Amino acid sequence: MSRLRLQLIGCDQGTEEHLRRRFERDGVCIGHSVALGDAGVALAADDLDVVLLDAGDACDVAAERLAALKERMPELPVILLAAAEDVPTLVGSVRGGVFDVVPKPLDLTRLDLAIKNASQMHRLLRRVQQLQDRSAAPSGFHGIVGESAAIREVVTAIEQVARTAVGVIVTGEGGAGKGVVARAVHDAGDRRSGSFVALQCGAVPAGMLESELFGHEPGAFDGALAPYEGCCERANGGTLFIEELCDVPLAVQAKLLQFLRGGTFRRLGAAVPATVDVRVVAATAHDPALAIHEGRLREDLYYRLNVVTIQVPPLRRRRADVPLLTQHFLSRFSGKYGRFFQSVEEDAQDALSRFGWPGNVRQLENMVERIVVLYDGPTVTSRMLPADVLETVSAARSDDDGRAPDEILPFTEIERREIVRALRICEGNVSHAAERLGSGQATLYRKIKKYGLRPRRRSRAAIGVRGGGRG
Repeated sequence: MSRLRLQLIGCDQGTEEHLRRRFERDGVCIGHSVALGDAGVALAADDLDVVLLDAGDACDVAAERLAALKERMPELPVILLAAAEDVPTLVGSVRGGVFDVVPKPLDLTRLDLAIKNASQMHRLLRRVQQLQDRSAAPSGFHGIVGESAAIREVVTAIEQVARTAVGVIVTGEGGAGKGVVARAVHDAGDRRSGSFVALQCGAVPAGMLESELFGHEPGAFDGALAPYEGCCERANGGTLFIEELCDVPLAVQAKLLQFLRGGTFRRLGAAVPATVDVRVVAATAHDPALAIHEGRLREDLYYRLNVVTIQVPPLRRRRADVPLLTQHFLSRFSGKYGRFFQSVEEDAQDALSRFGWPGNVRQLENMVERIVVLYDGPTVTSRMLPADVLETVSAARSDDDGRAPDEILPFTEIERREIVRALRICEGNVSHAAERLGSGQATLYRKIKKYGLRPRRRSRAAIGVRGGGRG
């Protein structure tokens, strides 16, 4: 079993040292304490087991602190540390938001039991969720749902590379499922018994990325009070997933390249290098060639990683998978929120299949979750769908109507109408419209100018796309 990992939030130096002396000798890995405002970086890793939140002297805001934390990581168990006289008040104010409340001065025996129970519960819940996802998935290749030709090509590529140690770069638009593909590469290979550690580079300040990757020693920089295991160490024997490679600073890219050559790295502030056995899978939503040209990505690092590239298709290119994905998410969220949805009515499914999904699978997932939260089953109907889905589909359908049976349009008018239709379906994105039309982007821009069209791209907020997640 992997080492139990704790994250401290709001603990003073004395409390942190007290906890380290007691628990690190048992092999527990403890992340150095951070303020609640900095917790996003500390919680970026997906392999934490328990959070210890110290209420400190500001018990009146403990509930607010906890609410903010649970919003970021709703399924992560939290143990609240508080002065004994404040426990009765806190238990009432944060009831349901914490796994346990341990009074201070700390009874380490009681805290040890609370940590073990919380970690066991969390790992059990994660295992149950994995089994539920697997059983609910219409297509069960390690979490990848779909039967379209485009997704079958992705599955074939994963099967070919999973049992090797070659470098892999996963490309694709935001929300297309790059993180799911990276996880499938890990789960389908010989390293599946090891840790899968994901580093979301966009969620970590540039100045902290080197420490997140390679760790640091006490005194390496201001605030470095204790040794810290970076992602490379935590992924030893498993897989490190670097999400959005182009966001890694060039100086850190150079050290990452050196690490890839032999698995050797040096913690910040360390005198002795360390060596680990890690497979690295990287992902980017950007064009790597353009990033190299613009100086945002080292060419030698790209070619070291890019032994195999897996291109994840956008959802608009795998429309046949929309019903399967919808049912998959419907089953998952119905179980999560205690709803009874079982199916999608024909008109609603037709609208979902016709929609362009500029936010890809993530947008569909968020939409299904919103429906399950706001309504109850057993059937998803058209009235439950967001207005932008219905409006776009209605506009696309109207392009086929309104013409007399014997009316023949000139080629130029047919071309103009198809360009208007493509721009509407693609929400004004000229690049996507050109791809759908089978045209070059420069050619499409000339046609737009020729016909006096004005592509209007709707905001992400207008189309209901939320940031964050699975890649």
